[in-house]
Amino acid sequence: MHQQPLPLRKTLLATLIAAFAHGTAIAEEAIPTISVTAPPLTESRDVNRTTVSEETLQMLAPATSDSASLLKNLPGLTIQGSGGVSGLPVIRGLADDRLRIKVDGMDLISACGNHMNPPLSYIDPSNVDSATVFAGISPVSVGGDSIGGTVLVDSPAPQFAQPGEESLLKGEAGFFYRSNGNAYGDNLSATAANEKFSLTYTSSTTESGNYSAGDDFKTQTYVNDVGDPSLDSDEVGSTRYKSTNRSLSLAMLNDNHLTEFKIGMQDIPYQGWSNQRMDMTGNDSTQFNLNHTAELDWGTLEARAYHERTRHSMQFYDDKLFWYGSNDGTTNPDGEPCTLEGGMNGCAAGMPMDTEGNNSGLLLKADIVLSGRDLLRVGTEAQQYRLDDWMDPSGKGMWPDTFININDGERDRLALFGEWEAQWDERWLTQLGLRYEQVKMDAGEVQGYNATYLADETAFNDADRARTDDNFDFTALARFTPDASRTIEFGLAQKSRSPNLYERYTWSTGGMAMRMINWAGDGNGYVGNLELDPEIARTVSAAFSWHDAAQKKWELKVSPYYTRVKDYIDAERCSGAASGVCTDANLTATEDFVYLQFVNQEATLYGLDISGHFPLAQNTPYGNFTATGMLNYVRGENEDTGDNLYNIMPLNARLAVVQQKGAWQNTVEVELVDSKEDVSATRNEMQTESYGLLHLRSSYTWKQARFDVGIENVFDEFYNHPLGGAYLGEGKTMSGSDVAWGTPVPGMGRSIYAGVNIKF
Repeated sequence: MHQQPLPLRKTLLATLIAAFAHGTAIAEEAIPTISVTAPPLTESRDVNRTTVSEETLQMLAPATSDSASLLKNLPGLTIQGSGGVSGLPVIRGLADDRLRIKVDGMDLISACGNHMNPPLSYIDPSNVDSATVFAGISPVSVGGDSIGGTVLVDSPAPQFAQPGEESLLKGEAGFFYRSNGNAYGDNLSATAANEKFSLTYTSSTTESGNYSAGDDFKTQTYVNDVGDPSLDSDEVGSTRYKSTNRSLSLAMLNDNHLTEFKIGMQDIPYQGWSNQRMDMTGNDSTQFNLNHTAELDWGTLEARAYHERTRHSMQFYDDKLFWYGSNDGTTNPDGEPCTLEGGMNGCAAGMPMDTEGNNSGLLLKADIVLSGRDLLRVGTEAQQYRLDDWMDPSGKGMWPDTFININDGERDRLALFGEWEAQWDERWLTQLGLRYEQVKMDAGEVQGYNATYLADETAFNDADRARTDDNFDFTALARFTPDASRTIEFGLAQKSRSPNLYERYTWSTGGMAMRMINWAGDGNGYVGNLELDPEIARTVSAAFSWHDAAQKKWELKVSPYYTRVKDYIDAERCSGAASGVCTDANLTATEDFVYLQFVNQEATLYGLDISGHFPLAQNTPYGNFTATGMLNYVRGENEDTGDNLYNIMPLNARLAVVQQKGAWQNTVEVELVDSKEDVSATRNEMQTESYGLLHLRSSYTWKQARFDVGIENVFDEFYNHPLGGAYLGEGKTMSGSDVAWGTPVPGMGRSIYAGVNIKF
């Protein structure tokens, strides 16, 4: 369990110097972007855009149920630990709501105080057809209400019969199994189409038990009076999940006009959370998505309308406990009956928490070809979001009233943008964009369980809760290609983000209520702040590339960046109360969970991403061999307090060798992560040790079938992922009697997987 830190900085520095020397000696050539587990990523002509290759998506899909993890091999991007299907992408130290994440063109919103249902949880990896990332600076046409970048994930486009064919009937079915957690799942898609109409049905189900770490990690044995009697010492509690996604799409093609209407439904009956005090015990979502695209003489026109309804529930699942009294909850500690009418007489039947979100959006965008040099993109967007968040009475002080956390929360956005792209000559491409966005927010009156919450409740209800933010974004991007072997990209940007509803409108300083507001996974409690201002980030970045003239054989890319964030929404410890949790003692705690309020402060983030690939051997009896690599470094600092920003990934790298021979592709990958020492003292963030992991992957394609096998964490190494959060996976997670500060969530131990997909 205890490891000696790897000399990662020295090792990577030597590797980097060697790579630069090799690249300089080979030729004067440049680079787009790469995948470290498969062939290089492709890059469009758009500035600062990276697209995950189709091969990478297919290879990683059987190894994960979390679509966010399909992006983990991109330079500058990592994943924050969450539920089994709900990872949160992090781009250069900025995550979650600081990114704009669109799924099939929809701006989805997490309707949960713990962000258990983030946008990418609504699409299964088997249904991801394309994934595109704009790291740091996003064009205003795809950015908005975000400061860290944009993630675009799409399912397959509708297919039609070729001209002259009567009909098209096709489908695909797949199955996977992973040993760690006994995870398994299936996927199915079927399409019936002629030249004008296309009907497609997709379905996917995934299920897993708790996973095991590479070694024992618990300092005590947890006992759950109402669930499993105990968990194995290497078992990571509250990591099980089950998820089902279905969709039905009808598309019509008329000359150069394409119209598609899609209905999507999700059912998650349970999803455990090892770094939260509660678990997801239900997530039902229905999405309606109507899109029309037209290719016209002057350019392209796109119109979209969508609506999403989410009904979300949280409670304590099998590994966690919130009964006070007997094992079956029928009597209190004194032997008296537990009755709701009597306030449960000291009993508590868990703590149900419910959320309902309704999200509607409109988009109208035109790409207008002004000349052979100039392209103008203009558009408008509107989004209306409504949220209700409440907790029903359940006893033990949580009664007799319903606790209303957010009542009729409103967050409405209206945006206008314009973007001019010019290809001046073969060497220069520029892109200038301006975006205005108005964000209007409000919330109704609230109430607590009882008179204990009266002071906070009254202060919130008496306050003016309506807020209007006028946000302006500006981007200036350019690409300079001095010759066929070099490319330089650079950019300046101002990006804005208004607070989410939980950051502004959660109101109670009661310990229980504050613990329910935490998407950071740090075990702390949070309360909102009506006085928050929008975040304004100003970024400068560059990308220097060397590659062969065709940009296929080898490449090396170095991308430095610097971001200063005005009114960064961080947190400070609450204090001043004579009782409760916001006491003076909360200010000085160093080895405990603490209680915080969201506040505006100044922050700086800067770093460097390096990626590359080059051929090791070509046309050998054993096929072609390619080396790939990626290194990321980011530093985040709070300029007001001198503290480190929370959840900043330490120096990390992925190095791989890919063999390609006919229908076979095999990958040996090494993942290296430095120790995390620059932690947030405000949050009592825990340090993690450095580690190295080995992964093996293999795929074989035969006619209409594809087979994938692999081993993740081959040597069953124990490690704590730096962004995994605090372990709250079992026991009495609310009372604190079974959960102590100081244990990070362990990463997954060895897992052997296999998957098959057959097209018909």
